[in-house]
Amino acid sequence: MTREGETEKDTMMDFGILLLNNGERYRSSPGKERAFLLMKGEVVFSWGTEKEQVKRNSLFDEEPVCLHVPANIEVTIESKTDFEIAIFATTNNLTFEPRFYQGDDTRSEHRGKGTMRETSTRIVRTIFDISNAPNAKLVLGEVVNFPGKWSSYPPHHHPQPEIYHYRFLPEQGFGFGMLGEDVYKIKHGDTLKILDDRSHPQVSAPGYAMYYIWAIRHLDGNPYTVPTFEPEHLWVSEKDAPIWPHGGE
Repeated sequence: MTREGETEKDTMMDFGILLLNNGERYRSSPGKERAFLLMKGEVVFSWGTEKEQVKRNSLFDEEPVCLHVPANIEVTIESKTDFEIAIFATTNNLTFEPRFYQGDDTRSEHRGKGTMRETSTRIVRTIFDISNAPNAKLVLGEVVNFPGKWSSYPPHHHPQPEIYHYRFLPEQGFGFGMLGEDVYKIKHGDTLKILDDRSHPQVSAPGYAMYYIWAIRHLDGNPYTVPTFEPEHLWVSEKDAPIWPHGGE
């Protein structure tokens, strides 16, 4: 879906979805830092002398399953069922130990809880970032957006390029993603490139849960740590913010 070094709107990342049928095998050669995020199915990951057989049935209800490797590691993926995996890659000459993330390895938070009458309560899963993968150039996580609620909120921005890839439950669902002053209707399977330090709040339509992968590429000399929130909207995250029509109740 995207390639590092594109002439326009370069996210500095390769990103695609790998689909294999039961019994098929995929080999990823060394060359770039890579992250393999299992979205659905049962697979066997093999790298170096390590091997893990894992499965995932629901993006919305189950924690992430992800293999993250440096550029010098070959990875083989063998399907035990039909499966779907999101693959992210980028150039990175630094080395680090491969790591397999599952279950409690993920930092999962209910952000927005207790503020704005729960209108931006969502689940944010951080798989790896600079805190647990300091030599990586990638940052990777997921968001589960409850129906009719906002995420990436209050509006924020950062200079590092980012990719959002969306799924909905049920699949005919939709939402809206903002990039600065532009607004895009988001549907199942869509991908949004977030560039040029543009603010990017999101919202799902009532009745439809929205899931998205978020992947950020550190800039050389300027890694991603925390976003910059638009100061005029920060007041809404105060616990007792006086929101119409009944104050902070």
